[in-house]
Amino acid sequence: MISKVSMHLSSMLFLLLSSLVCGLGFLFSISLNESWLVEWEVGTLNSCCVVMSLILDPISLVFSSFVLLISSMVLYYSGGYMEGDKSFNRFMYLVLAFVMSMMLLIISPNLISILLGWDGLGLVSYALVIYYKNEKSANSGMLTVLSNRVGDVAILLSIGLMISLGGWNFLFYCSGMSDDNMLLLKSLVVLAAMTKSAQIPFSAWLPAAMAAPTPVSALVHSSTLVTAGVYLLIRFSPALNGSSVSSGLLVMSCLTMFMAGLGANFEYDLKKIIALSTLSQLGVMMSILSLGASDLALFHLLTHALFKALLFMCAGVIIHNVKDYQDIRHMGGLSKMMPLTSMSMMLSNLALCGMPFMAGFYSKDLIIEIVLMSNINKVCFILYVLSTGLTVCYTFRLIYYSLTGENNLSSLSSVSDSSVLMNNPMIVLAGGAVVMGAGLSWVLFPESYMICLSMPLKMTTLGVSIIGGLIGYMLNMMNINYALLSVKNFNVVVFMGSMWFLPYLSGFMMSYYSLGVSKDFEKKLDKGWLEYLGGQGIYNVLMSGAVYIEVSQNKTLKVCLKLLVVWGLIILFMLSC
Repeated sequence: MISKVSMHLSSMLFLLLSSLVCGLGFLFSISLNESWLVEWEVGTLNSCCVVMSLILDPISLVFSSFVLLISSMVLYYSGGYMEGDKSFNRFMYLVLAFVMSMMLLIISPNLISILLGWDGLGLVSYALVIYYKNEKSANSGMLTVLSNRVGDVAILLSIGLMISLGGWNFLFYCSGMSDDNMLLLKSLVVLAAMTKSAQIPFSAWLPAAMAAPTPVSALVHSSTLVTAGVYLLIRFSPALNGSSVSSGLLVMSCLTMFMAGLGANFEYDLKKIIALSTLSQLGVMMSILSLGASDLALFHLLTHALFKALLFMCAGVIIHNVKDYQDIRHMGGLSKMMPLTSMSMMLSNLALCGMPFMAGFYSKDLIIEIVLMSNINKVCFILYVLSTGLTVCYTFRLIYYSLTGENNLSSLSSVSDSSVLMNNPMIVLAGGAVVMGAGLSWVLFPESYMICLSMPLKMTTLGVSIIGGLIGYMLNMMNINYALLSVKNFNVVVFMGSMWFLPYLSGFMMSYYSLGVSKDFEKKLDKGWLEYLGGQGIYNVLMSGAVYIEVSQNKTLKVCLKLLVVWGLIILFMLSC
């Protein structure tokens, strides 16, 4: 027990101090307007140098500080959530390996060194998803790791293509890859980012990864695994400006944003609703990246990390108190029994909706206004507006079912905010969800944006949000007294609430096309023709040849007489010629 407590506290304090150091380094680099690049040569390949590089610039430092701060809070929170777990030490080592992989990815401007952190995230996330050893966790882990392997292969192919540029430090080459130069390389990088950030058609693994413990979900869905793809595209953003790849990314990200918002309104699992909200916000980041505003994508990435980690922590406390139920229909009235958790959850939900003067408002308002000013097609514009309303809709639906109304768990009288280890991190992140939006906007954007919109466009976001809130709260309150329309339109509801059958298609493709085809290859090639013509075939040929050689070298009288006859015939034939 002493070793568990000491490791828990030491790792939490180490990450907290590291976040403070990175934050101070970020402010220092902002004030001096400088960046530091450290590199050393590992080896050479033809004329290309394999270089291990580390970059310390404002982007990497501010993101590192947020990752380390949230990781320290998650580790502190894990001391209460995972209390009594027999494998707590293994859990801590896995989380620390996960954080270190993310840090290596953040500070690497080199595509080879970035692969170490990229692949480390995929492998450690698989180990965390299957932490609870059951069939559901095993299936979710397999879907997660196979989906992420597609991105790993894309990174490997990108490394092979970048050899034509003379090196792998992509920061030096991005500005020269504008328009459609190196289109295949940029397509592979975007494909890798889409798999990590779960854009369509790779969206199924993100809700499936909810099989992991809730502290892992708070870490994965806020600042680490799912944001790796967004961070990679922020680094590659100079190369994407004006490229045709950006147009395809805009369409897929808008569809992802709309699909996740629509699916969350038909979901009753508490953690899956929050996971789908993460998917929706990832679509927001990817879409604004494709429009060329990488600084706004980074801004929303940082603010979203704070309130999404807080939202998952609140969900973990609620699940703990309601005896591991995750169905929001079994909750209700929790605001009376869990005031601190309810207040933190309300703050994070309001920040998610973009409530004025909350952390999410400063980034989402800028993003939506930039989208309204941009020259995008009507389909993407409509998807943006609808997704904004759906975000408010499923948020108020979640509030109605879990925090307000009547208590549906009257038999469980021990519901309370009693765990100090889980409450303290929530208080810290709740403060960040309130004030960090304004603080980051002052630091990242010292010069204010001048946005001129007409009154109808200016009021579009506010009107859609109000309508979405009314639908999310009022209609769910009314469905007690009115017949459910979902029963009459069952097929439509199933389609809208099932992420457009992506989980089924992903599972079918993984099980049949990946595992099934590989099984056929193993049976027909590895254990079939390749074995017959390869190892076993060569073995049989060599053994039969060895037998003939052995017979020919056997000095018996019979063999000697035969050889004598053969040589005699040969000599007679030569004399006759």
